Amino acid sequence: MEKLMEILKSINSEIDYGNNKHLVEEGLLDSLEIVEIITSIEETFGIEISPDQIDSDNFESAEAMWEMIQGFVRGKDV
Repeated sequence: MEKLMEILKSINSEIDYGNNKHLVEEGLLDSLEIVEIITSIEETFGIEISPDQIDSDNFESAEAMWEMIQGFVRGKDV
């Protein structure tokens, strides 16, 4: 989770990722930032996020993103 938080802070350090649970819904992350997050997650964790996984629910919070990443680690699609 620490690596994910570093990624998120490097993309937009003004967001409180620890407490905000509606990053997309509230417009705190825009589409370009989400693309940056996806690219960074793929590079950092050695995974490939498919287009079907690019769902706003997977990016609403740091916890949702971490759960998606953990799905890859456990060997399943989220």
